[in-house]
Amino acid sequence: MLRLLLSLFLCLTLVAQADTGAPQETERVVRVEPVVRDGKLYIDADVDFVVSGDLRNAAEKGVPIYFTADLQVVSKRWWWFDKAVISERLTWRVVYNALTRQWRVGTGELSLPESSLDDALSLVRNIRGWAVADTSDLKPDELYEGQLRVRLDTSLLARPFQIDAFNSSAWSLATPWKNFTFSISLDAPRH
Repeated sequence: MLRLLLSLFLCLTLVAQADTGAPQETERVVRVEPVVRDGKLYIDADVDFVVSGDLRNAAEKGVPIYFTADLQVVSKRWWWFDKAVISERLTWRVVYNALTRQWRVGTGELSLPESSLDDALSLVRNIRGWAVADTSDLKPDELYEGQLRVRLDTSLLARPFQIDAFNSSAWSLATPWKNFTFSISLDAPRH
């Protein structure tokens, strides 16, 4: 009887552990689309992630949270290491102001007001028009391989939150790298 109870407890524990691991797999880059326009290469991407738990509570109390998109593009070479063509980073700051009861999200000096955390995060989830390179830096009809990911940038948090982020899985939000390929054609119209 004791063995039966012990094995039942073990099975329930394994099922509970499998359920807690599922939400971490929902963070992903859904789509990456390189776009050539006006002599520049732009990246449009859709990212799927959820901010919940301790991270959401901290943000709702006014702690600024930062998300960073990392982009790497290489040109394959059979005779040597791959050539790094583009290595770019874009960081968003999301913060709640309790006095105005308004969320603000922005990159660099630009900051836009939003009514909720989910509205503010929609700018991070839907990357549009991110200029990453001039087309003159890229060779026509050459196949380029790229990778994109979005992560919570804990290095920009205040020190006490960096320690929490190091010790808690709630602060380790990151998507796996999304691979994509593209080439720039000479026949493509340049606006």
